Amino acid sequence: MRAEDLLPDEQNQGQFNGLTVRKGTVGAFLLNARSWLDPASSADQRKDAERDIVEALPALHALGLFDLLQVRDAKLRELVSRPAA
Repeated sequence: MRAEDLLPDEQNQGQFNGLTVRKGTVGAFLLNARSWLDPASSADQRKDAERDIVEALPALHALGLFDLLQVRDAKLRELVSRPAA
């Protein structure tokens, strides 16, 4: 399956396990995780990245991302394993 088979160019979101997930959610998570883990990031950048990661967790779990992939960094793994608020 190719990306466009899952979400065609003209479609920006899809339903996965009963949750609407926007196109780009996984890519945004990866960028935010890199920023959150980067020692060169400012405290504000890390705070913003963490907020965005936490907000995306329901969608990432609906996609099953962490059922297939394990996060290497222990602190990030703990963050993404927190129960939903």
